[in-house]
Amino acid sequence: MEATGTDEVDKLKTKFISAWNNMKYSWVLKTKTYFSRNSPVLLLGKCYHFKYEDENKLLPARSGCTIEDHIIAGNVEEFRKDFTSRIWLTYREEFPQIEGSTLTTDCGWGCTLRTGQMLLAQGLILHFLGRAWTWPDALNIENSDFESWTSNTVKKFTASFEASLSEERELKTPTISLKETIGRYSDDHEMRNEIYHRKIISWFGDSPLALFGLHQLIEYGKKSGKKAGDWYGPAVVAHILRKAVEEARHPDLQGITIYVAQDCTVYSSDVIDKQCASMASDHADDKAVIILVPVRLGGERTNTDYLDFVKGILSLEYCVGIIGGKPKQSYYFAGFQDDSLIYMDPHYCQSFVDVSIKDFPLETFHCPSPKKMSFRKMDPSCTIGFYCRNVQDFKRASEEITKNLVLICCITRSSVSQQRIRVSMKTPLSG
Repeated sequence: MEATGTDEVDKLKTKFISAWNNMKYSWVLKTKTYFSRNSPVLLLGKCYHFKYEDENKLLPARSGCTIEDHIIAGNVEEFRKDFTSRIWLTYREEFPQIEGSTLTTDCGWGCTLRTGQMLLAQGLILHFLGRAWTWPDALNIENSDFESWTSNTVKKFTASFEASLSEERELKTPTISLKETIGRYSDDHEMRNEIYHRKIISWFGDSPLALFGLHQLIEYGKKSGKKAGDWYGPAVVAHILRKAVEEARHPDLQGITIYVAQDCTVYSSDVIDKQCASMASDHADDKAVIILVPVRLGGERTNTDYLDFVKGILSLEYCVGIIGGKPKQSYYFAGFQDDSLIYMDPHYCQSFVDVSIKDFPLETFHCPSPKKMSFRKMDPSCTIGFYCRNVQDFKRASEEITKNLVLICCITRSSVSQQRIRVSMKTPLSG
């Protein structure tokens, strides 16, 4: 009887924390991000120039980003569509209970797992849809202004707490259905892209059966001594993602693998061996590979000498982003402008979405608001990701990656606390 009472207290505590986090992490999108029209913007290998066009035009408020001097510029819409098309994975609440715990939310502890999911999702987007793909509905997502966020946040907190006490959940009706979306497509190629778009998102659903969902990643993390509620570092998440892809039995995923560098060491022969590993008889081609490189860009703080290195990496078409952030706060870095990194923030608590239903809503998996952060604030621990479609692609990427990485070979001359990274994609690398 006493144990039952304790369980009820734990459940109530979990629900209250979930409701509180729902308010706390609903403020994350309230501010706008300013972009200069005088400097190019790089986003995962694509360059955008916000040049002067018409001083009478204003950047739409719903975009969540504003050009300095309030002047809309060339390629702004293209940039917005590209950024919003990236898959955004955030804190969620009220999802099925994580095995071995009473947790039904990852608010406050799951941010690095979420940024790892975003990096993997971008790799899968490249694999199935290509870098040129954008979501047709990307520009239709509304981004509320400051007043809307503050009022809605309070209402959401109140409703969430009341629902927690009564164990009720409000189910949202999707505003963009699969039937409506596919009906707008003019050919089979576009319809195929939408099917894969939804399929990729479904693999990251917050349920025990989702291949790359939070529940599965936590299960794989147990071998690293981690459990639900723990904080995960970028290097640990890299190995969790590798295991998740290795264990995935979905037929569409048999043509892709993950390689994780050890101590900043990448062995080309090992990468190629993974790409050429035995495949199903109906797959004669070599595998695509996502290469994850956990690194430390300095001692206690990130050394600013690494800025050009990070910029160079994010400028490569092979880059799928960086799992990084500020101390104890993980972000998914996808681009930069000047000395600021552009990122997607997982610290926004959203309601559970059942991705097993045919018409599950897509809007909450796409971020309308790019955010920027000074490179100086970046935590030195991060994991860099690259995608190569085949062995030939890997060899081409190796040359470009090496050119960028070799720039920091001699940085250690200025500080003994920095980590030295020597790179050669053809021979063993030493960290």
